Amino acid sequence: MKTLNRVSLIVSLALVLHCSFLYPQYENRWMSVGSLHNWYSEIGSEIEEAFVLRQQYGMQWPAIYRYQDMQCAKGLWLGCSNFTDENNNWYPYKVVTAGPRVPQFYALYPQSFKTISKFEPTYVTVNGYPSYDKEIIIDSLDSDLIWDRVIVNKVNTQLGVTIERKISQLSQGFNDNYIINEYMLTNTGNTDYDEDIELPNNTIDSLYLFLTYRYAINQSTRYVIGNYTGWGINTMNDARGDGLINSAGDPSDEQFRAQFSWHGYFPNKIVSYDNIGGPIWYLNSNALIYNTPDDTIGRLGAAQFVGTVTLYADKSTTEKVDDLGQPSTTSFIDSDMQLLQAGSDAFNIDRMTQEYNLMRTGHQTPRHADLVVPSGDYAIQTSQANVYPPYSGGTSYKIAYGPYTLLPGDSIRIVVAECAAGMSREEQIRVGELFKAGTITAYAKNTEVINQGRDSLFSTFQNAIEAFNENWNIPQPPRSPATFSVVSDSPKIVLDWTLRSGDPNPPVKIRIYRSQNFYFGDCEMIAELEDTVTHYEDTSVQIGKLYYYYITCVGQYQSGGTATPPGELESGRYYTQTYDPVKIGSLTNVNSEFINPYEYNLSQNYPNPFNPRTTIEYQIPELSFVKIKVYDVLGSEVST
Repeated sequence: MKTLNRVSLIVSLALVLHCSFLYPQYENRWMSVGSLHNWYSEIGSEIEEAFVLRQQYGMQWPAIYRYQDMQCAKGLWLGCSNFTDENNNWYPYKVVTAGPRVPQFYALYPQSFKTISKFEPTYVTVNGYPSYDKEIIIDSLDSDLIWDRVIVNKVNTQLGVTIERKISQLSQGFNDNYIINEYMLTNTGNTDYDEDIELPNNTIDSLYLFLTYRYAINQSTRYVIGNYTGWGINTMNDARGDGLINSAGDPSDEQFRAQFSWHGYFPNKIVSYDNIGGPIWYLNSNALIYNTPDDTIGRLGAAQFVGTVTLYADKSTTEKVDDLGQPSTTSFIDSDMQLLQAGSDAFNIDRMTQEYNLMRTGHQTPRHADLVVPSGDYAIQTSQANVYPPYSGGTSYKIAYGPYTLLPGDSIRIVVAECAAGMSREEQIRVGELFKAGTITAYAKNTEVINQGRDSLFSTFQNAIEAFNENWNIPQPPRSPATFSVVSDSPKIVLDWTLRSGDPNPPVKIRIYRSQNFYFGDCEMIAELEDTVTHYEDTSVQIGKLYYYYITCVGQYQSGGTATPPGELESGRYYTQTYDPVKIGSLTNVNSEFINPYEYNLSQNYPNPFNPRTTIEYQIPELSFVKIKVYDVLGSEVST
């Protein structure tokens, strides 16, 4: 049997202040129906450490695995020229900013932040308790929604330009590793929180939308390779299209407008071997926090590629066609440049002039990756990816759309996809083991990392482009079950589920998957059942072993369509994954088996940031004399 324990932790005031009150408390929400998970803020951009105090947080892919975070900071700026405010103050340039770091004050005013879902998330329970990874808030349902889920974010700005951002994702397995960001910029004349219109007759001159992305790939390898990689000091950035299709001589199959990043060479690494791809040979005490103890076979822990692709940008407020000349700026910048740090001020003319000039830089050449490795063979990189002074924290890429002129009531629409892809877990292990064994060279390893990663990311770009061009009319899988229950019932584990009524793509069969020891462990399909079955008893389990499950609804064979090859489509894993273990029997002799501290998952505290008084539930085997240690998100021990 298991005993359920509850502990209440009273965290010191200093810790609470450190975790909770550094930044304004804007609401954050997760988009997590697919294999790419990211959080989004009601302020309009995801600034550095504004959700939890961790340098890398967000853009998790594949999100089923722990600590795959690649996002350090994002920034959104709006700027225009020749601006007069409601107090008749004139500015040659007016710029409002959200990120990448905290400004002196916010000149943006959130109006609404809502989540719309096509259907209710699956209610997953383990031994009667809800089991989930991330808290999801659904404000309304819309069965006609194209996507699985949409976050609608509306923000007023001191410019009088209102930003409406729609963040959308699909769970369809061939298109679940990108998240759509659609920006609608409207000259409403509303410059603050209330509904009054301060500038009803103001024309916005030479407006730019400016976006910055600081990536560091990834959290799990930060302390394996070196702490500075958590800042992105080794991040390589590259581009395609450079705003004008065919302008840069890119291959015919790479004719898209995109910027992207990967884990590049770091000369100050703390390991003796080449670090591209993040091979894991051994784990120090810090790295153990983010990796399982047995993950030392050489697996390439940071082989992901992450980036953005422009899907659409209005030519003007009157020509609603995609302007292939947008974005007008594609460049890169020192991530620690003063202009990107705290202190941006929407009343400081000198500062705003410098910020506005950054927006209209144009297409920077050579591209960052080519500046670091002029030959273009990035597998032989031996130079520091950080081309800025030694104290810099690395390089971010930036894109800007504009200039646009907006008369009162005019709008501009821009659509960008955030994408992540790379080697499969199996390939990370295969290539990494060969490299650690000395069977292949660093060059061969790097070639695999870069070619596989770049190709898979580019395929993701193409899928997003094709799906957008078809208005997201792509083949759809069945919807996930409405409920999924897993119960320990020695000598078996009992699974029950209920299907949804009215599914436009009803399932023809059900598949059950199981992993052992970890929810992110290797999964096997243990059963394929008729769609009429709603109960299954797993008797092929061993006493004392931990098991995790997920279940999918499988559709009829489909002949293929937009961004989708032929075959069967399954409902998304992330709807039904269990994050709490079940097992049968109990350990009667604690010394007879090594007890891995990762085996006993604790529930997560919501909402973040950490509450000064919180309850954490955990389960341990009866008669097992184990020590429970509680850590905060920085890895500091809170309680024993």
